[in-house]
Amino acid sequence: MFGFDPCQRTPGHNTDQGSQFTSGDWIDVLTDAKIKISMDGKGRWIDNRMIERLWRSLKYECVYLHAFETGSQAKAGIGKWLAYYNAERPHSTHGILTPDEAYVSKTEPMKLAA
Repeated sequence: MFGFDPCQRTPGHNTDQGSQFTSGDWIDVLTDAKIKISMDGKGRWIDNRMIERLWRSLKYECVYLHAFETGSQAKAGIGKWLAYYNAERPHSTHGILTPDEAYVSKTEPMKLAA
């Protein structure tokens, strides 16, 4: 059902308390893989804002535009978009650097006014 690559294993897994992350099957997978589980308070949007922005960008810049018909098309298209997102697409959070450039230069994200 779920798989983890042991070479990619992280010591922890942080989620919100959505039902998909609190199901017994999911908890068992993490526990069996000896992954520490951490859950944010219910409704803590602030903890997820960066990933929510990523998903929004992925949907509007890739998925909705291409309307993939097969899983393999989606995998290839999303993989291509993620490579673009990380290597070519500038991000204001990183002072207009790409995520790859920010990682290499160890630039801390800018704190933007609300």
